[in-house]
Amino acid sequence: MTSFTISDNDLEQIKDQVVVITGASSGIGLATLRRIIRHGGKVYAGDLNPLPEPEAASVPFSKVDVTDWKQQVELFKAAEKHYGKIDHVFANAGIAPTISLLEDDVDSNGDLLPPNLKTIDVNLHGCLYTVKLGIHHIRKNPTGGSIVITASGSSFTRFPATDYTTTKHAVLGLMRSLTGHLHPNLPIRINAIAPSWTDTGILSPAVLAAIGEGNYQSADVPARSVTLLMADKQRHGELVYSERGHFKDLENGENGYHHLTAKMLGVEGEEGLSELQAMRKLVKMREAGRVKQGEDGKPQLV
Repeated sequence: MTSFTISDNDLEQIKDQVVVITGASSGIGLATLRRIIRHGGKVYAGDLNPLPEPEAASVPFSKVDVTDWKQQVELFKAAEKHYGKIDHVFANAGIAPTISLLEDDVDSNGDLLPPNLKTIDVNLHGCLYTVKLGIHHIRKNPTGGSIVITASGSSFTRFPATDYTTTKHAVLGLMRSLTGHLHPNLPIRINAIAPSWTDTGILSPAVLAAIGEGNYQSADVPARSVTLLMADKQRHGELVYSERGHFKDLENGENGYHHLTAKMLGVEGEEGLSELQAMRKLVKMREAGRVKQGEDGKPQLV
């Protein structure tokens, strides 16, 4: 785990870079849009709600429901048509918790109703769509680029918001699983941010007041971490936690999650984990043509 600071000079490499942002009309998305433009970058914004002024008059925008694949396809096509390329993608759109799974809502027959999966659809499925499209478009860019995912402080805690926390654990897993597939095999880096309590549209003024002013941060704090992860070409596979101006990469280093997990299991480094070793072996066998997917969907030896 590495602590660091972020200066304005650290963000200057975002100049002239094209960034697609989902959930761009409020909160961390809007703060990131403003931060990128401040440092000379270019943004194509997507959201269900329109951009506020003055951004609405100057930033290209598409109305998009991130749970709709076709709408996201059109968002990326519009961004590429407008700027001629896409350098970075910020998969940020998200909503608040909807359910706890403790509800006993029933239909007219008294049968239990299925849970409302709206938060799962927006925060996870929408993110998967954005990342998939980001990879597709960025790999066409000769200089490559990066993807940043909005995870959360709930991504690594027992945060009592069932569906929301589930999605934030999941998108962290998405970032981790793609780290080995992307850079350096493809010129695409992937990282995630984990903001602590932040003043966004998800939290009402009453909730923020209850939390207390000293216990949450402005949306510009995580926005700085997003911009840094795009601007710094050395950053890949990081989870940057932000809390009131303090930043930490929780994934890497001697005190990072991967090293500590290996230490708890009594092996030398993440590569020593038996699960990862077996998966690496299976991938090599598949690349060598020794394993294929059978009709039942299971790996089969050739």
